Amino acid sequence: MELEHPYCKLVSKLESTNVHKTYHDEIYGFPISSDDELFGTLILEINQAGLSWDIIMKKSDNFRNAYSNFNIKIIAKYQEKDIERLMNNSGIVRNKLKIKAAIYNAQKIIELQKKYGSFKNWLLNNHPLVREEWVKLFKKTFKFTGGEITNEFLMSASFLKGAHDKNCSIYNKIIKTNPYWLQ
Repeated sequence: MELEHPYCKLVSKLESTNVHKTYHDEIYGFPISSDDELFGTLILEINQAGLSWDIIMKKSDNFRNAYSNFNIKIIAKYQEKDIERLMNNSGIVRNKLKIKAAIYNAQKIIELQKKYGSFKNWLLNNHPLVREEWVKLFKKTFKFTGGEITNEFLMSASFLKGAHDKNCSIYNKIIKTNPYWLQ
């Protein structure tokens, strides 16, 4: 029996213009095909650590702009001047460890792309794993990817169930578009 996801119950009461409602109804738990968008999701999840998701949602466009539209190839080449630029950007979370993790992780994803063809293919090659196995793999591969960050990234990108409960109106939409949940 799947547990009820409290996020769904909370969001169902929000107005349609609320950023959380839009995220819940259109993004959270839906498959992501673009490597850059997958990476962008990882950047947002890493930056959420220790903060509220509300802060990240309100700054998500700023993150996209500050991090070169989440372009993996560009971010992988960031230098000290880029780190300084990001540290001076009040529109994002200014944490040097998180910024350096984004650069390192972009470099690792490029390695994975060379070996597997894409970041998504690497994820699919390792699917299905249980949460604990994913966490171990992410900690071995990336920086700043603890249990909660890995779990939320994988739920958000639709590689782990749990983004929505079965009573949520979005759940069935995701099941129809998501072959990974059927495994």
